[in-house]
Amino acid sequence: MNIKSLLLGSAAAFAAVSGAQAADAIVAAEPEPVEYVRVCDAYGTGYFYIPGTETCLKIGGYLRFEVGYGFGDGYENNGPGGAGDQDWESHTRAHVSFDAKSDTEYGPLTSRIVLESNYYGGGGPATHTTEFVGWSNAAAYGTDNTIIDEAYMELAGIRAGRFASWWDNDFSGESDLMTGNDTKWNAIRYEYDSDSFNAGLSLDELPADFDGAESGLGIDAMIGGKAGVFTWQVYGGYDAAMQDGSVTARMGAEIGPGVFELAGIYSSGPNTYYQASEWSVIAQYALKINDKFTITPEAQYSGRIREADDEYHGGSMWRGGVTLDYKIVDDLTLHTAATYVAENHDFPGTDDSHYVEGFVRLERDF
Repeated sequence: MNIKSLLLGSAAAFAAVSGAQAADAIVAAEPEPVEYVRVCDAYGTGYFYIPGTETCLKIGGYLRFEVGYGFGDGYENNGPGGAGDQDWESHTRAHVSFDAKSDTEYGPLTSRIVLESNYYGGGGPATHTTEFVGWSNAAAYGTDNTIIDEAYMELAGIRAGRFASWWDNDFSGESDLMTGNDTKWNAIRYEYDSDSFNAGLSLDELPADFDGAESGLGIDAMIGGKAGVFTWQVYGGYDAAMQDGSVTARMGAEIGPGVFELAGIYSSGPNTYYQASEWSVIAQYALKINDKFTITPEAQYSGRIREADDEYHGGSMWRGGVTLDYKIVDDLTLHTAATYVAENHDFPGTDDSHYVEGFVRLERDF
């Protein structure tokens, strides 16, 4: 009887322990709530909140493939060292941007990083003095490289870092020479921007560009505005190393199915901001045929152009061409450009040049 009671008691105790262990086995820690990526619509389309923060991020960019071409005596007479230049060359570019924004008591805190990789077939970018039209910054990038194209932060109108200057904003057509060889550098600037008026001042660390000049300080300023269908802007820069400066005045107006733009440039001497000629006048009309197709004819005349000694002389240059933009589908565009150039030189040992140059470009934006 005692043995039977002992066995029953042991079985009951074992069952109790087993039940307790089983109960412990099914108890699990409460899972952390899943935080899905949220859309941020405070700064436009494409932004999302970085998980765990109130910072909005946008990733964008484009992929580009193009073939530049040029032919005529300008590609034979004035090549480096007396040699002719390439008459065509392919170019592939990958361009990725990261924009981050968050609200502060002083307005949006913005940062932007742009990475760019370039590959040039045939050994490098074009070496003609004007380069293939549309490739004005090719020589600055070099061959087969990845660069930080832009990297800056901005708060309350103050921007610091590497970014595009006001000189980077040339006309939409691809036949003009409105900028210098470089348009992006380290700088700090302030810009006031409203719906109808904007103005700014920038202190620039200019790169060593030409004529053996070292990198140095530049001062750049801009003022502009719009009223109805009209826009206007004036910007100018002084290159302390070269002790010369340049200024551009431009205007635009919506006329009929397109936009007409006119600009004038004056340069006291070759400098980083502008070095093609002492003065120049440019006009274009961007004719929008429909939602997919735009035709942009453009013409430019320049007086006292820069010669081989990096000084302005009595020569002149005509440029005239057309740019065609066709949207194949959303975010995929075909760009083509052709430009006729007539350079009339006034410098010993330099022949006049007449040539045609341009490109065919396929670009996918995202």
